[in-house]
Amino acid sequence: MPTSLPVPIEFRLPEGWLPARPVGADPGVAFAAVHPAPDAGFAANITIEGGFPPESRTLPDLATESVDRLGEAAESVTVTDRREFGSGDAPALAQRLAFSALAGGVHRDLIESQVYLSLVDIDNPCRRAVIRLAVTATAGQHDGVVGDFQEFLRSVRPGTGKAA
Repeated sequence: MPTSLPVPIEFRLPEGWLPARPVGADPGVAFAAVHPAPDAGFAANITIEGGFPPESRTLPDLATESVDRLGEAAESVTVTDRREFGSGDAPALAQRLAFSALAGGVHRDLIESQVYLSLVDIDNPCRRAVIRLAVTATAGQHDGVVGDFQEFLRSVRPGTGKAA
């Protein structure tokens, strides 16, 4: 069952992407969407999750933990790129992972691009939430959907938590 995010955000899905139930995903996934054109039976997907990590955990720590968790389920995981960006007030981190895993009973080579955003909790400005946004696709489809993911990332904004 999907969970809620620790702080509200607003975003716009790229054209054609469809909201989906987070099936088989990490139980912490609050939102998922799928690409309308699967590659060899695997639908590229965007997921959003978040939480309030202990203050002692940095974004690189959280990214490394994500790699370790993925490594428990995948046959192999390689960090192909990792970089920090943003500012001291709004730090962020992006990483790209290549891994092999069974998905739908089929061995697949997959790529996952992850972005970690640190956001101030509106209810308690002394606390920071971390939101993890990711796109997962086959190695053959990733380059074709990463532009959509970048468009999606540009649309992410802090939300008010109030229904429109």
